[in-house]
Amino acid sequence: MLYTSTRDSSVRVDSATAIATGISPDGGLYVPVELPVYDYADLNRVMSAGYCERAVDILSEFLTDFSKTELRECVAQAYEGKFREDGEIAPLHGLTDKEYVLELWHGPTCAFKDMALQLLPHLLRKATLKTGCNKEVVILVATSGDTGKAALEGFADVPGTRIIVFYPDEGVSNIQKLQMTTQEGSNVSVCAVSGNFDDAQTGVKNIFLNADIKAELEANGMQFSSANSINLGRLVPQIVYYISAYLDLMCSGKMDYEGEKVNIVVPTGNFGNILAAFYAKQIGLPVGKLICASNANNVLTDFIKTGVYDRNRTFHTTISPSMDILISSNLERLIYHLSGCDSERVKKWMADLAATGRYEVDDDVKAQLQELFWAGCCDDAGTKSTIKDIFDDYNYLCDTHTAVALNVYNQYVAETEDSETPVIVASTANPYKFAPSVLDALTDVDPSRSEFDIISELSVMSSVAIPDELAELRGKEVRFDKVCDRDKMIDVVRETLGLK
Repeated sequence: MLYTSTRDSSVRVDSATAIATGISPDGGLYVPVELPVYDYADLNRVMSAGYCERAVDILSEFLTDFSKTELRECVAQAYEGKFREDGEIAPLHGLTDKEYVLELWHGPTCAFKDMALQLLPHLLRKATLKTGCNKEVVILVATSGDTGKAALEGFADVPGTRIIVFYPDEGVSNIQKLQMTTQEGSNVSVCAVSGNFDDAQTGVKNIFLNADIKAELEANGMQFSSANSINLGRLVPQIVYYISAYLDLMCSGKMDYEGEKVNIVVPTGNFGNILAAFYAKQIGLPVGKLICASNANNVLTDFIKTGVYDRNRTFHTTISPSMDILISSNLERLIYHLSGCDSERVKKWMADLAATGRYEVDDDVKAQLQELFWAGCCDDAGTKSTIKDIFDDYNYLCDTHTAVALNVYNQYVAETEDSETPVIVASTANPYKFAPSVLDALTDVDPSRSEFDIISELSVMSSVAIPDELAELRGKEVRFDKVCDRDKMIDVVRETLGLK
């Protein structure tokens, strides 16, 4: 399978090149030239397989220049022994006989980003060999919280790589910050950015496209790549867990005839997670509606409803900080596909976004958006009430991002009366990563109490054990405390890499 750029449809590269470079030289994102077909016969063929076998089968449809042997090696290194003790990698939790929570946070950093970022380093190492690259690969990451730790954990001490993570100084939870700033490894570096996630993400993109620093890296035997979901190697593994969840429902007899549809709800800010669900639907997974759930930063909700993307609005710092985003990078991939792969239109829209902070898609794209997606948003008050309702009704503790998804799903049912279609709700983080907000939703919280005391109380209330990965953060030494302005991020990169 070949890949092209959202900003130049004449580009043709294999998946190894797309993964190794992360972003197209023209600033576009890599997308498949043609999508594979994964039909009901394929679903039945792998229905009884475990997650790792399913992953190899699905990945082989997209990464055709990797052998199945290579993919098995990568998948085994990523998942075996690194997720929860019973071996379930992405289990479904049934709230009712129609509503299922897809728990994507049983990996080493307790967030859904592990599902791809435990795999990406192994794909990247093989990709660099395939492309004949003998340079040291420098991974640049902008994170709204979970990507940073998952990338650091995945790439720590991986030979031939270095990783530099930028996060918004006041835009992540205390636990997310601790996870990043205490990270071990000789090849890792972390720096806070004064501003929000969009500032960090824009800064990283600008560094990727800066000709001077790319020349400096070249002269020092280095090259950039990305662990953000702009990297194809991050995105494709996320397709797997939606298909795997459907297969689990088939195995349990919940989906028992060909073509039976399921709705998918995804809490999203950067649009990568729900884009993976879109790809799953496009290749053949029987999906009804893709339900896009936003917090108070509802730029995606407005876009899907109106066809106008406008980031010129108030930025809200919320209790679901991983979704506090106004520039949704992966949306570029979606509008490329919906425009009929018209890279010139996409390039114009992206130029409008850069120049004015907004763009408006054509009527044909808007119509497709509204056919495929339903969108809603939820503020902090709604998030908290949903956490309490779910705990009271089902004795199930969910984090703030999953609560946004569940709240928006209830909005969808109220508006459409579609309560009979089974639904998979993507649950993106362990609730203990956002413990003060979760406990505050259930009872009064003393703001002077330590984060770890709050986590302990939640554990007692819910009878759910605290993951070792979070418990071990208590008292761990902080290694990284640097803060920089967005326009100084490039200096941080140079200093970290010894370029000046």
